[in-house]
Amino acid sequence: FFVYDLEKRSVIHSALVAHGSCNERFLDRGRFSNLNNSGCSSLGKYKVGAFYNGSYGASFRLHGLDKSNSNAFSRGVVIHGYDCVPDEEIYPRVLCNSLGCPMVSYDFFDTVSNIIKKSERPILLWIYR
Repeated sequence: FFVYDLEKRSVIHSALVAHGSCNERFLDRGRFSNLNNSGCSSLGKYKVGAFYNGSYGASFRLHGLDKSNSNAFSRGVVIHGYDCVPDEEIYPRVLCNSLGCPMVSYDFFDTVSNIIKKSERPILLWIYR
């Protein structure tokens, strides 16, 4: 997960991010889908929406802006923190999977939350390979 400042033209924060399991027990390589109940993350650009407290705690709703992620909001795909995502690199081990959401560590979620909440302009999230 990279936080890129368009004005400074540089990465200002980075962290590990987990993606969807596609309803498998575990995936060691990413697979992506926009289908309802797929359990997969979806590729494409998102507008970061409202903050709320949901099933996984503090979260931001995501609005898909592309055909490849147009169902994100109705699927409940959000950014949230989770305890299986560490703050440090774990390579060669692989990261846990989510149910379709981009998950980050709780510490990194706090960092991202502060950036999102302070922004007067919409925030763009882009999930790509």
